Amino acid sequence: MADAKLHPVMLAGTGSDVGKSVIATALCRIFRQDGYNPAPFKAQNMALNSYATPDGLEIGRAQAVQAEAAGVPCHTDMNPLLLKPSSDHTSQVVLNGKPVGNMGAYDYFRKDEGREVLRSEVHAAFDRLSSRYNPIVMEGAGSISELNLRDTDLVNLPMARHAGAKVILVADIDRGGVFASAYGSIALQTPEDKKLIKGIIINKFRGDLRLFEEGRKILEDICKVPVLGVVPYFKDIHIEEEDSMELAGKQHSAVSGKVNVAVILLRHISNFTDFGMLERDPRVNLYYTNNIEEIGKADIIILPGTKSTIDDLYEIRRNGVAEAVLRAHKNGTTVLGICGGYQMMGMSVDDPQGVEGSIRKIPGLGLLPVDTVMEGSKVTRQVAFRFRELEGCTGYEIHMGRTVAVAGGAVCSALNVLADGSSDGCYVDERTFGTYIHGILDNQQVIESLLAPFAASKAQATALSYNDFKQQQYDLLADHVRRHLNMPLLYKIMSEDD
Repeated sequence: MADAKLHPVMLAGTGSDVGKSVIATALCRIFRQDGYNPAPFKAQNMALNSYATPDGLEIGRAQAVQAEAAGVPCHTDMNPLLLKPSSDHTSQVVLNGKPVGNMGAYDYFRKDEGREVLRSEVHAAFDRLSSRYNPIVMEGAGSISELNLRDTDLVNLPMARHAGAKVILVADIDRGGVFASAYGSIALQTPEDKKLIKGIIINKFRGDLRLFEEGRKILEDICKVPVLGVVPYFKDIHIEEEDSMELAGKQHSAVSGKVNVAVILLRHISNFTDFGMLERDPRVNLYYTNNIEEIGKADIIILPGTKSTIDDLYEIRRNGVAEAVLRAHKNGTTVLGICGGYQMMGMSVDDPQGVEGSIRKIPGLGLLPVDTVMEGSKVTRQVAFRFRELEGCTGYEIHMGRTVAVAGGAVCSALNVLADGSSDGCYVDERTFGTYIHGILDNQQVIESLLAPFAASKAQATALSYNDFKQQQYDLLADHVRRHLNMPLLYKIMSEDD
């Protein structure tokens, strides 16, 4: 019965990028379809893709997507601890939606009093969430068998123990070694933790499922838990990606017959989910690149968000990308900047307090008559706004830094007017503008305005709104996973009190 209280379920992984987030999204949708009131939870997330909650706080984008699939508003209790990498060794720590400072990996994972404070915070967040929703769909992080981090782990089996969760191990068969990774992940656990693992899901299978029937039996025999399902790899269902590893397959080239949109591939690119709707427009060929030749072929260039504006601005100046963008703009290409990309398009970026690092000031691309000063406080909020003269737009802001018009500079009008009457962004002309608003390209009216100079002879856009498209994709994902997962067995596992 949908009103019965279920134990939480945790999707733990044999490694990173095995598909835990997508399976969790599917289960959020399935439980909702079956009459439950589910919610996602990931104690600690490391990602540059983040999202603003309705109350103006910050969580990982993956949990916002899962909440959307579950049909509930996202909340910081769904992802109380977010790490946003700012270098190979340092991350900004966001606790309960607010940044609390930067920390090196060694200090973060050190076993001390501060680590236990974080543990108590994520436990409290789970407890609050569990009192409001049923069931909780939990997600682990990386591999559950990182033995050197066992004592400091906040997100995997120690979290499952606190939650009383039933753990399902997710293994990626596409990368090979599925027997060793699944068996080893279980065998390396303590006897106490081994008892928490109630089943296995094999993910990303390619080919005829009948060929793995023997493999399924072998896994159940050696691991001593059931295989709940073998989920085939899919390409025709579109769920927003969690991290930039997914961008490797999107670094193709310009093509003829479509509007070519080049998103500059920054080293610290963030919130590339901004381009999901534009990417699926039939008139558009969108690709990520830092190749100078491919930049020159674009009709539209987008400078995206970044966790490290100054570092990425320095890098694109060093590697020739900045020069290629300026050359393309001079030849008629539209250039749009979003968040960090907007900051880069200005005259300069100042960092007097060293918020981003040791570089205190760097010249921008000079395309917009604005200057940016980095500040320690972060703006995080959802917004409704008018884009130029187009009403009814929505998006969200997540940024550090304040951008203002250069005194005595060229004319720069506001790109957007927010619902509270304040303004955002800078508009020079239809080929040159920038904004702090993420999700601005989720609004069809903005896309139509952006493509208008190029798309008159191209295919017509789909009438389906981006929100309707996403809801459709969640249903397709749920159907796909439900077909290949033993849901009666999963419900039985989640109902048992062993």
